[in-house]
Amino acid sequence: MSRTYLTVSEPATAEFVVQGSEFIGHVRPVDSVDAAEAFVDAVGEEYADATHNVPAYRVRVGGTNSSTNAADEDATAGNTFLREYSSDDGEPSGSAGKPALNVLAQQELENCAVVVTRYYGGTNLGIGGLVRAYSRAVKEAVEEAGIVEERPHETVSIGVEYDDSGTVRSILESEGYEFDAAYQASVSFEVRVPLAEADAFRDRLRSATSGRVDLE
Repeated sequence: MSRTYLTVSEPATAEFVVQGSEFIGHVRPVDSVDAAEAFVDAVGEEYADATHNVPAYRVRVGGTNSSTNAADEDATAGNTFLREYSSDDGEPSGSAGKPALNVLAQQELENCAVVVTRYYGGTNLGIGGLVRAYSRAVKEAVEEAGIVEERPHETVSIGVEYDDSGTVRSILESEGYEFDAAYQASVSFEVRVPLAEADAFRDRLRSATSGRVDLE
């Protein structure tokens, strides 16, 4: 579970025109299938006027859940699986989604989602032209984002009263974890924690607050 993997370092886009058709490649790192699908939906809504919004993603997940739209591959001895998904979104079969996914696979990227937006320019590109264009959109978006080596993470949700919030925040800052905080009637934190450290992190929080912490 503590194995490292390659992913993109940040969200990025790349744009170009081929025979009048505009292609926009969108890419971002994601931590879950839900996050990947939310990104796909968000791009689809933002570019709802486009001719096509072609999605693809590769996400490492725990357990054995499967989907009719996904290819699950047992990839490690730690009961984790690689969820792969792509769709042609109305383009000829095999001309868009699979080439986009192939770029991610060839570069061994995981926890990464892409959407390639196309505005049709009036000239048919043919199967070969579409494969080249969709592949190029993903390659250039990935180049724009940059590639980094990451460790598997999970999001830990923390709820505490104000009296304990300073203690929790100091632990988060001392560990250097990424987190978001919300101060309302009580205080909640959403923390991104490496999987290998998550159990010890929860134990530390319980100990530091004498059990006065809600963890999810």
